[in-house]
Amino acid sequence: MKIQPLKIGTKTAKVPVIQGGMGVGISLGNLAGAVAKEGGIGIISAAQPGFREEDFIKDPLKANLRAIKSEYEKARKIASDGIIGFNLMVAMEHYEEYVHAVVEAGADLIVSGAGLPTDLPKYVGESDILLAPIVSTAKSANVILKYWDKKYHRIPDLVVIEGPLAGGHLGFHEEQLETYGIDAGTEDYVKCRTSYEKEIIAIMQVIHTFSEKYGKKIPVAMGGGIHDSESAARAFSLGADAIQVATRFVTTEECDADIRYKEAYLNARKEDIVIVKSPVGMPGRAILNPFMKKVKELGRIAPAHCFQCLKHCNPGTTPYCITQALINAAKGKIDDALLFCGAYAYQATHLETVKEVIDSLIPERV
Repeated sequence: MKIQPLKIGTKTAKVPVIQGGMGVGISLGNLAGAVAKEGGIGIISAAQPGFREEDFIKDPLKANLRAIKSEYEKARKIASDGIIGFNLMVAMEHYEEYVHAVVEAGADLIVSGAGLPTDLPKYVGESDILLAPIVSTAKSANVILKYWDKKYHRIPDLVVIEGPLAGGHLGFHEEQLETYGIDAGTEDYVKCRTSYEKEIIAIMQVIHTFSEKYGKKIPVAMGGGIHDSESAARAFSLGADAIQVATRFVTTEECDADIRYKEAYLNARKEDIVIVKSPVGMPGRAILNPFMKKVKELGRIAPAHCFQCLKHCNPGTTPYCITQALINAAKGKIDDALLFCGAYAYQATHLETVKEVIDSLIPERV
């Protein structure tokens, strides 16, 4: 089965692979540029990209806005003709300002989740930047597409369906995860894949309804647990036009993360991959390390500093500072870090190149 290129708006990705956004500092300009150079779509995470800037502690917003531009330019230098976008979490403080910065930088695409990006079309204004909301349920897909249709008279350029085997923040309640076979950190992968496919079909029906209304195809990317050619082929067989992959790109030479972060994946066992609680208010998937064990034991690690990263985070009650925990991860301080990962992170055995990862996922393509 030869996989076709992904047509999205006026652009075409020769390789229908979208590299998932990973913050803080895991998917920046180097990784995104490398993926785009190979014909895929490279995504820079807009979650605290300026964490290494000198003024980050004093003025994180200013540092991040500056870094959005510099990381995009870095990626563009690597892939002059490639498709390069940003991942923006709706839950971020200053979401609208980040959208404006991404548009001004010249990015091709915004992928947005961790909340419902209902007003994203308003924030991009007259820009022709491509928009791709992330959905996990038919309900969320219907809310977004109906709202965009009614208020902005438009549909997404792409929809990303992100399943329960994804890494980082998950778009599900704990009860939903249990119905998919994910309970208290023990995961029945087969049950999860099989049961979630029913939800995928329902989401596709919602998307098809709006495609028909506008007489225009809305391409779909599927992500969450796609780690090899078999899982990629299954996604395409379900109707996907592209796959979104993140975890496999962490253990690449081009990934922006510290080598110790990559080694944490290489050293992880299946039983080390667990569901954790995040200050964002969503369940997340991460490697069980000394930091997460400490959070579980103490119930809370009080933040030493507030970076004003989330809209609804109270420094006085949050279980821990997610920005500091993710900065520690990016810098390789893995025992004091939140190590987000996908369900199959433990299968990584060695460092690869971006090209090797893409070739292993889609060995046959046009």
